[in-house]
Amino acid sequence: MNEQVIGAKSEVLFHFSIKLEDGSAADSTKVHNKPAKLFMGDGSLTENFEKCLLGLKAGDEKSFELEPEDAFGQPNPDNIYYVDRSKFGADTPAQVGSIIAFTQPDGTDLPGLIREVAGDSVTVDFNHPLAGQKVTFEVEILEVSN
Repeated sequence: MNEQVIGAKSEVLFHFSIKLEDGSAADSTKVHNKPAKLFMGDGSLTENFEKCLLGLKAGDEKSFELEPEDAFGQPNPDNIYYVDRSKFGADTPAQVGSIIAFTQPDGTDLPGLIREVAGDSVTVDFNHPLAGQKVTFEVEILEVSN
């Protein structure tokens, strides 16, 4: 049997879990038993994450820690916006901790976390929720094709 290993242009079917420093799970494909599909080099994962997968083959399991810069990046102050409270309504109230999808000019939705409500100003954070955090990725490789 010719086992294919993950290379720079491989298509990979795998399960993953993302754990925070305190050991809690932030995300896992195993919850709904729906593995992820990745085309290496397509930009959907950071370069360092992809480097950790190189050389693995179907059946391999691996765990690795990534610093914030190699995972979801550091929070960017430019991704924090102040929105007038009048932009919110009964169906989407401005409540601290709520995540609301904001429609972009191109029609796509971008989730924003409401950080603060002060008077008529609502602070919305569009950084990735895991930005600035060291995470542990656990992967289980199911299939590899080149």
